[in-house]
Amino acid sequence: MARAPDKLTELIGSVVEPMGFELVGVEYASGGSSGGLLRVYIDQEAGISVDDCADVSHQVSGVLDVEDPIRENYSLEVSSPGLDRPLFYKEHYRRFVGSRVKISLRAKQDGRRRFEGRLLGVQDNDVVIDTEGEEIILPLDMIEKARLVPEF
Repeated sequence: MARAPDKLTELIGSVVEPMGFELVGVEYASGGSSGGLLRVYIDQEAGISVDDCADVSHQVSGVLDVEDPIRENYSLEVSSPGLDRPLFYKEHYRRFVGSRVKISLRAKQDGRRRFEGRLLGVQDNDVVIDTEGEEIILPLDMIEKARLVPEF
């Protein structure tokens, strides 16, 4: 799934944030004849319950029905980010410095698209990770998907 367009994310954020939740991110995958999938990740310090997801889903559905930003049929999913939390924005990478991450790029860098390692930080518009003792710099605008790797 790809990150949703900024305009759609802003519209959803205008609903989610006044309800007291953090909008972690929004993903959208076009589904062709079967319809698309709109996935909204929410969070708060106390955690997310099924009721929280249902409340946000109800409110977001109402706004999307009125604004109609998606022309095809789609399903809406609202969930917590989970232990393998997706990282969408530069602030997310800063917040989780020191955590293990899996990152997929849109195109190959040094012959590969997938990287896993310890998140060292953000420099300008790049993410820096340590993979087995090697520092790798990945441009933020080339990142297709990034998730935390749960450590137990």
